[in-house]
Amino acid sequence: MKQRLKNAFGGDKLILIGATVVVFAMFTLLNRNFLSWTNFVNILVATSLVGLVAIGHTYLIIAGQNDLSPGSLAAFSGVLAALLVSQGLNLYLSFAITILAGALIGVFNAFMVNRIKLQAFIATLVTQSIVRGFAYILCDGRPIAIGDKAFIQIGRARFLDIPVAVWIMIVAFIIFGFILSKTRFGRSIYAIGGNESAARLAGLNPRRIVLLCFVMMGVMCAIGGIVFAARMNSGQPAANVNLEFDAITAVILGGVSFTGGVGTMGGTIIGVFLIQAFNTGLTMVNVPSFWQYVAKGALLLFALTSDYIRKQNRERQLLEASKKNG
Repeated sequence: MKQRLKNAFGGDKLILIGATVVVFAMFTLLNRNFLSWTNFVNILVATSLVGLVAIGHTYLIIAGQNDLSPGSLAAFSGVLAALLVSQGLNLYLSFAITILAGALIGVFNAFMVNRIKLQAFIATLVTQSIVRGFAYILCDGRPIAIGDKAFIQIGRARFLDIPVAVWIMIVAFIIFGFILSKTRFGRSIYAIGGNESAARLAGLNPRRIVLLCFVMMGVMCAIGGIVFAARMNSGQPAANVNLEFDAITAVILGGVSFTGGVGTMGGTIIGVFLIQAFNTGLTMVNVPSFWQYVAKGALLLFALTSDYIRKQNRERQLLEASKKNG
């Protein structure tokens, strides 16, 4: 049975599932309400935005890239959508413009990485500051209230007693998980993340693939920002600070290698749920906010350490395999 579970989920995913069970057990002992259906739904709702961003980070990190701008972009998108709707623009046209803006910001990030040759970490740090600034400029530093009932309904509507925001995340996980694991484009992402030079010699276009990954991240952040604004009934320029921190932690916890070329969407799903359960648990047991930062930092350190150990194991296995073949 143990071997069957390993074959179905992989050793790393089994460890993640075990860690999730431990987190639930620990916080349930500290607060009985943690295991309630209401809290479970609340965790899923809180997971929806992080999950959408984590999808984009899964693609980017596997491709050997990164993005520090999602929090700013999600806040900007929420403000932009709220502003357009408040000005009387059609709701769906407002959403389309907001998503297009997110895609264009993704193009800008890819331009800095592909053409100016900036490291993704530095390039997206630039975007993080610029986009957050534009979010404040659009609304003059004040949240924009949303009066459109259809817009607000996106944040309130439920299907099978689960909020629409969660269903949006689930559908996105299914679609982009399929693309990553079953299509030529998905295999190309693994190829350039594993060895960009070899991928180029094999006929792939790394610049084009990186561009598409950044555009996808921009679109995911824009959709997430719209949904978050609907939940909050307003576009808030100060929202979603450190969103990318949680998303990157979840992705690395889920088994995506920070050096690129390795990872699955299934692992990301478990990682997202684990980190949000952890964050919610800290709040429910009244851990002070400054200690929560320490705990989150420790969790990221654990994720990066786990990634390093997995990398060392992969290299050792490859070395042993080459010796046997030799």
